[in-house]
Amino acid sequence: MSRRSRKAAPANPGAARSTVTVCRGCCCGTAKIPGPDHAARLDQLRSSLAQIAQVRVTGCLDACEHAFVVIQPSAAGRAAGGRPVRPGLVNDRDAADDIAAWVQAGGPGLADPPGVLDLHAFTPSRRIRQTVEP
Repeated sequence: MSRRSRKAAPANPGAARSTVTVCRGCCCGTAKIPGPDHAARLDQLRSSLAQIAQVRVTGCLDACEHAFVVIQPSAAGRAAGGRPVRPGLVNDRDAADDIAAWVQAGGPGLADPPGVLDLHAFTPSRRIRQTVEP
């Protein structure tokens, strides 16, 4: 065991906010899924959630056929029982608007999702879930 003093990890200012993780790996967000303007959808999420949630990009989450995002609850949402939600096939403007509106309203645990997001919901394998959950 080291005798060096250990500094406390710096507080993460984004920890209290919701986090929207966008898969942009080998297929999602690339020309392999033609049609959507992937960069515009990412910009749309970032601009509409700039002061409300952290939007981060990750590499391949190994559920390419779903082209999904992960919406993690804020600290208050988690305290209220909210859990990460994974809507798939959300590459269009309307789906990004629905995600942004839901997170702005409080997100998982604090607000009901727009009904259309229920149509996009799926449950990935435990291995995939572990790559994006804290």
